[in-house]
Amino acid sequence: MIVTASYAGDFERCRLLCESIDRRVSGHERHLILVEAADVPLFRQLAGPRREIVDERDLLPFWLRPFPDPLTAGRRRIWLSPKGLPLRGWHVQQLRRIAIGAAIDEAMMISVDSDVVFLRDFDLGWFWNDGRVKFYRRPGALSNVLPDRLDEHRRWSLKAAELLGIDAPATTDTGYIATLIAWRSDTVREMVARIEATTGRSWMAALAATRSLSECTIYGRFVDEVEGRPDRHQESQLSLCQMYWAGEALDAGELADFTAHLAPHQVAAGIQSFTATDPSLIRRAAGLD
Repeated sequence: MIVTASYAGDFERCRLLCESIDRRVSGHERHLILVEAADVPLFRQLAGPRREIVDERDLLPFWLRPFPDPLTAGRRRIWLSPKGLPLRGWHVQQLRRIAIGAAIDEAMMISVDSDVVFLRDFDLGWFWNDGRVKFYRRPGALSNVLPDRLDEHRRWSLKAAELLGIDAPATTDTGYIATLIAWRSDTVREMVARIEATTGRSWMAALAATRSLSECTIYGRFVDEVEGRPDRHQESQLSLCQMYWAGEALDAGELADFTAHLAPHQVAAGIQSFTATDPSLIRRAAGLD
């Protein structure tokens, strides 16, 4: 099963993702798109025989709800709760992914960001190998993080250790963050149970109380340092999606060059939505015209 958390601002990019999945991706029965209630009518345009739009109200507790952000004159949303500081959309998208991962019957969930587009044919069975799921982990990855982002990554790692009851090391240089990854649902359920046992709170309350949140880091540190089940995961250092994380908007020529230079193992490209790259240019570069 494929899972994508999205929002109205990413709708056109999410449409491209869906078209590329329908054209190039096999090995799945369902694609779930997780959005806030206000965005459900918009995203229903993307629904189909194998694609469902999931209202976050079916995943999140009643006490966590979105409101217009007064600091942006209502252009963006914040999620308020009695558990901690206001959360941004990217925080809540992580909560949705964990919630669906813990709830599904399928053994494996493929998480794909909504600003990703598949450029090559890909069978999701690649992630499953003799009963084990290929688990993205990159030793020493944080040594390559830009200095202005390193503190944030350290905070994510530190918070993961706190939530999971890992006394040492407090942080790790191993990277677990990617835009196209696989999770085991049984591991997610055990991970949230561990968070509840460690914090004495529901996992949702524990995570909603912090803005130092990286669901990939929590899952990664749980697998590496808590789970102790080598029969469940097989390490892979291959990042299947080439990402353009930050910078100026790419023009048609730059996009063509970017998408033409995937590594042999890469099957997708992602253009971070905050770069404001025109989705119509991404469509053309991805061959989805």
